[in-house]
Amino acid sequence: MLVDNLQPFPPSFVWGAGTSAYQIEGSADIDGRGPSIWDRFCRTPGNVAGGGTGDVACDHYRRYRDDVAMMAGLGLDAYRFSISWSRVIPDGTGAVNRPGLDFYRRLVAELRDAGIRPFATLYHWDLPDALQSRWGGWIGRDTAKAFAEYADVVSRALGDEVAAWTTHNEPWVSSWLGYGWGSHPPGYRDLDLGMQASHHLLLAHGLAIPALRSNAPRAEVGITLNFSPIVPASTDARDIEAARSADVNINRSFIGPLFGIGYDELAIGPVSHALLRSAEDDMRVIQEPIDFLGANYYTRFLLRDASHPVNPFGEYVEVPGAERTAMGWEVYPDGLLDTLRAVNAVRSDIKIYVTENGAAYPDVVSDDGKVHDPDRTAYLEAHLAQVARAIGEGIPVAGYFVWSLLDNFEWTEGYRPRFGIVYVDFETQRRIVKDSAEWYARTIAAHRALAPRRPIPPPEMP
Repeated sequence: MLVDNLQPFPPSFVWGAGTSAYQIEGSADIDGRGPSIWDRFCRTPGNVAGGGTGDVACDHYRRYRDDVAMMAGLGLDAYRFSISWSRVIPDGTGAVNRPGLDFYRRLVAELRDAGIRPFATLYHWDLPDALQSRWGGWIGRDTAKAFAEYADVVSRALGDEVAAWTTHNEPWVSSWLGYGWGSHPPGYRDLDLGMQASHHLLLAHGLAIPALRSNAPRAEVGITLNFSPIVPASTDARDIEAARSADVNINRSFIGPLFGIGYDELAIGPVSHALLRSAEDDMRVIQEPIDFLGANYYTRFLLRDASHPVNPFGEYVEVPGAERTAMGWEVYPDGLLDTLRAVNAVRSDIKIYVTENGAAYPDVVSDDGKVHDPDRTAYLEAHLAQVARAIGEGIPVAGYFVWSLLDNFEWTEGYRPRFGIVYVDFETQRRIVKDSAEWYARTIAAHRALAPRRPIPPPEMP
């Protein structure tokens, strides 16, 4: 068991869990919150499995105190959550919705009172629908400017009470799945729009950094990207080229611009070339220094050359005999170490947090009233072992966040997949701590006994 292998994790290592606003908060039309693009997308029949929406989700907006108490009971060092832009500024720009902002003030205060470090993400895919209508969302350059204003509003309110600020979570998903391939809102299917949206998401990140630095000078600032090792399905040159193209698009199209490498030719279409030539000054903004990079990892992908409606770079194929999660994803812990090595190869001096790692399984409540999820426990243990290996190799991995704290609304999959280490009965909102959560709590406690965590420093509000 990993709890017996304590040495690789330093005293400062952060043990956490994560969620996002639209997936858990609910209260979609309460206290002045405006609609987001996910509210609109969920209303279109066929977009979400089972017709699910985030209207109620885990009702966290009303139950956050109980949820924070549960986190404290598990011994978490940190909680990674996102802030709903449309709850704070319903129209995307202009008037601030004080009740919405006050919710995050209360949440952050509750976390700090419980000894849990708040890790706040400004954007986890839920763009105010008003900005989609006004400027076409992320294909509009003005949306990037509006994001910087939003970052200023929120960081002025919360400042150094937040231990770490993340600008975007997985901007690849927002841009390519939303604008390029159409499987996420706003549902556009234009690869050049995907590239345009990705560039403006990066620009928004860079524009927001100065406000975060000014308003929260003691907090860490960074961004979170998704990574998946891409493996060619055969030695055929066409499969190798398809895998290389997909790797550039998924794994390198954001990290390159952030760290001065620029865009790879394979990630850019002819119209995007014109866009980027007209915005060369943007690259200096995009490369604003950051303190950490968040890395989200779930699985690797085997790819062969083929025309495919979702992935234009090729077609994903299953690894024969592989263990799979309820999402159909291969369980491949070695891929997390591969990811951490790859990130470190780009910037060996940047701190890395594993900001999402977890698995969905068909959990049920047993006759004893508990949720026994040995597959998830095994998944987490195997992946944490890879984090330990990375630290042993000198890779500066500073923390690990399980995805997710709670079963929640899982985007286009609705409520079928359960990623949480805490079970949620969505009809009653009852929470049940799963066996995997109890294992995680024991692991944290065992490591803390050997290497006590440092106290949270008192905040300095600007």
